[in-house]
Parts: sequence; C-alpha cells; structure tokens
Amino acid sequence: MDSVVEQTLSFELSEDQKFIRDSVRDFVQRHVAPDVMERDASKKFPHNIVKQLGELGMMGIYHDEQYGGGGADVVSFCLAIEEIARWDASLALTVASHTSLGTGHIAIAGNHEQKKKYMPELTSAKKLAAWCLTEPGSGSDASGMSTTAIKKGDKYILNGSKIFITQGSVGDVYVVLAKTDPDKGTKGISAFIVEREWDGVEPGPGMHKLGMNSSDTTEVVFENVEVPAENLLGEEGKGFIDTMKVLDGGRVGIGALSVGIARGSLEESLKYSMERKQFGKPIGDFQYMEGKLVDMATEIDAARLLVHRAAWLKGQGKPYTTAASKAKLFASELSVRAALEAVQIHGGYGYTKEYHVERFLRDSKLMTIGEGTTEVQRLIIARELKKSLA
Repeated sequence: MDSVVEQTLSFELSEDQKFIRDSVRDFVQRHVAPDVMERDASKKFPHNIVKQLGELGMMGIYHDEQYGGGGADVVSFCLAIEEIARWDASLALTVASHTSLGTGHIAIAGNHEQKKKYMPELTSAKKLAAWCLTEPGSGSDASGMSTTAIKKGDKYILNGSKIFITQGSVGDVYVVLAKTDPDKGTKGISAFIVEREWDGVEPGPGMHKLGMNSSDTTEVVFENVEVPAENLLGEEGKGFIDTMKVLDGGRVGIGALSVGIARGSLEESLKYSMERKQFGKPIGDFQYMEGKLVDMATEIDAARLLVHRAAWLKGQGKPYTTAASKAKLFASELSVRAALEAVQIHGGYGYTKEYHVERFLRDSKLMTIGEGTTEVQRLIIARELKKSLA
C-alpha cells in the first residue's frame, strides 16, 4: 500500500521536466521580458519570438514525435506555459491555443495522412494554427452555430463566419467547425482543415481588446470555400464530440496560463513591497501586507497542483474532464484576484503602465472567459457531482 501511495503522490518534477521549465524560463527572461511592455503598447504580433519558440520545440511540445512534436508530457507543457505567462500572457496564449486547439484537434481526430501533411510545419511553427468554433451568434452553445459545410461531389462548400479567433489573421491552417447536417443539432457538426490561402477565406482586422494585446484575435469569414473531402477532420457528424475533447485539453493550458499571470502578480508585488517604504519601513514588513502576499502564494500553489493533476490525467489517458474544469475554474478566478491585489499593493503606481501589474489585470480577465466561461465550468463540475449520487 505504501509503495502505491508513494508512486501516485510524488510531487517531484522529473529531470526532463525541470530542464524544460528552466530552459523556457531562461529564454523568456532573455528574449521575452525585456520588450513585453512595448509589444503590449504596439499590439504587434511577435512573429520572431514565436519562430524561435518553434525552433526550441515549444510549439508542439507534447505532440507525437512521429509528426514533428517534442514528445514531452503534458505537465511539461504546463510548466512551459506558466513560465511564458509569468511575463507575457499574450505570447503564452499564442503558444497554448496553437498547441492545444488548432494543432491539438488535428492530433486528436486526424488520420495519418492529415497529421503527416500538416503537423510537422505546425509543431515547428513554420505555420500557425487557428481553431474556429465561436460565432457572432453562438458561443457556449455550439449547437447554435450557423456555419455550414454542404457536400457537393468530392468537396464541401463552406459558408459562415467565426469570431474571437486566436491567430485569426496570422494563422495558416484553420480547423473549422461547421454543420454538415443542420437538422441534427450537435450530431450534425463536423470539423474541417482549411488553408488560409484558399479562395473565399477572409480574415478580418485585429479586434480592439481589453488585454492580450499582442495576441492576434480576429473574425474569419468563409464564403463558398471549396474544402476537399479528404480535409474532413474525423468522422462526419462527430465534430462536436472531438471539440469537447479539444476544449478539455485547452482548459488545462488556460489553467497553466492563469497560474503564470498570478505568479507574476505575486512576484512583482513582493519585489515592490520590499522596495516601497512608508512610515519608515518597507510596506512588505507590515502584517496586513504579509497576509496579502501569503494568501496569494498559497492559492497559487493550490492552483498549480490542480493544473498539474489535470495535466497528468490527460497524459495518462485517464478521464480528466472534471479535473480540467476545476483547474481552469480555480486558476482563472485566482489570476483575476491576484492581479487585482497586485494593483492594490502597488497603489497609484499599479494603475499606471509603468508597472507590469496593470497589464496583468487586463490580461487576466480573458482567463475566466476563454475555453469555456466560469459559468460553464461550474455547470460541468455540478453535472459530475450529481452523477456521483446515482
């Protein structure tokens, strides 16, 4: 019994995991942190940094080595996302969405030929992936989508528009969800691999957002796009089932991203509180301030443990839907709380763009919305709680 418990409850990172964490931390401190405020202000997508991350193997870190992936575990992916998000949540969102959503859907539902054709260039970041689910009229209710893909001969004719698409204008390969049988609700939804260069694919301009300024977010319109039948991703009518699997994985990544934002809030607050003096001593030496910092640190540890548990379950091929929702729910809410507290600790300076915490607050709010809102996570967790009574 003791050996089973020891094996299951080991909290020590492996040497490979430590190496990935430390390598990403070093890269971020040298190449990401110095210009992060400038990127936030200019709202320019960091093509060069993303390319470098691709060369380091970070854009396909846990995907199959057979298709150009890094072959690492999902916990390593979470460690990498946290390190990036500590300084630049926009960049972390790019990496997470590209890896978990766009490329992730192909990895989950694609056949060998599709993976062989698309994944090597995606995992190396020679091309970027975008995942197209949300529409102007449908968000959490995917069955309400209006985009259609009608089969004609050996092609599907794709029509519709998607919104809030990460990598929408810089992406090269889109995974698009559309109704192939509008009368069947979610059972009539299918997924397709669509290339940006095809006629009828029209990315819109960048959207004006509260935060995540250097992450690319646009509308994408599809007008009579001819999609070869071989680009049907998975089985016809099974796109919604695969989408739920993709979202589960995406929530793990959002959880790690949220931990990174919260950690940045804590570390910047700790540093500031020991530099800022009031009444003859650093404000960090006042008991009320120590309480704020301690609560932040404790909740960050709790959030990280929830994220790593969900990541481990995913990597082991075990059910992890509820674990992912719990991790995403707690970590995303924490990221907002921690950022708010960081601004408060910084006082008037926290409200200016001279300090990072103002950006952390703006970036954090998306964590409670993307990959399923806080309300949706509670619905999922509640559903599983009720099942336990059956």
